[in-house]
Amino acid sequence: MRIGIIGGSGYVGGELLRLLLMHPQVEVTMVTSRQVVGEYVFNSHPNLRGLTQLKFVPMDIAELQKNCDLVFTATPHGGSVNLVPKLLDAGLKVIDMSADFRLKNPADYEKWYGWKHASTETLKEAVYGLPELHRQEIKNARLVACPGCMATATILALVPIVKAGLVEKNRIVADLKVGSSGGGSKPTVASHHPERFGGVRPYKVVGHRHIAEVEQELNALTKEPVTVSFSPHAVNMVRGILVTIHAFPIQPITNKDVWKALRGTYEGEPFIRFVKYLKGCYQLPDPKVTLGTNYCDIGFELDEHANRLLMFSAIDNMVKGASGQGVQCLNILMGIDETTGLKSTGFHPM
Repeated sequence: MRIGIIGGSGYVGGELLRLLLMHPQVEVTMVTSRQVVGEYVFNSHPNLRGLTQLKFVPMDIAELQKNCDLVFTATPHGGSVNLVPKLLDAGLKVIDMSADFRLKNPADYEKWYGWKHASTETLKEAVYGLPELHRQEIKNARLVACPGCMATATILALVPIVKAGLVEKNRIVADLKVGSSGGGSKPTVASHHPERFGGVRPYKVVGHRHIAEVEQELNALTKEPVTVSFSPHAVNMVRGILVTIHAFPIQPITNKDVWKALRGTYEGEPFIRFVKYLKGCYQLPDPKVTLGTNYCDIGFELDEHANRLLMFSAIDNMVKGASGQGVQCLNILMGIDETTGLKSTGFHPM
């Protein structure tokens, strides 16, 4: 399959290129950028030096139509909403890495993003690109909307226990630690390294926009409304997300009950790993262990003293939280083994 990447100079575009250039069943034919047209891709992504001689080209739908079968749109939020319908009209399939088609209710964009959705008809056909929940829909989709990185880690940890009815659905608290690459490749004062180094900074601790995705996906699994409290923290690492979830059982539960929910939900899932050990330094999920991989590591602990269930979820925000998940969706669309091009084990020590 011939692949184009729109907005390929950012971090997500770079990770897409890293994965797709090594993918045995695709060819990257076009990479667009507004800012670095004419420059070699490896000038923006130095890890790709020696792997490709591609150059960034201007965004031209006619050229994409001629040279590509499927396009990844790795544009900033708000940059895909008017572009994607034109790509679909040109006969291209699209995997959108932005937030522009993730939410099914157009009104949610006004509430969480502060703008009115301009392509509501296209929004209706978008499939939320979380394979563990929507694999069958992704197979036949023209448009896949990849989830947000923090939403991915949170949803995957919560689905088993919410689906099994183990916890109160209106009292779920997600505490997230997030690496700096989640802020994108354009630095701000907050993401500037001297400001971030050595700190643990809470930000957007109420009303974070990823709540919309989390509640949308969980509410589709249960008749009782789910409410999630969601507070991220910027920490001193480049990649990775660790979510610590505090949930409260409806009635006394055991380790066996939680294991049953986890295995019943994720049996056979190629990129879900369970992490709960009694020895060693990695007894519960740690994002360091997932770096460079498409794995989501999930673990748990029961707190009998406070009648609390702790769920832990760790991912590489740039892979399972973005580009790797996009490639996983691509494999599903192509009808091939969805681990193709994604079998990296990561590194240790790191």
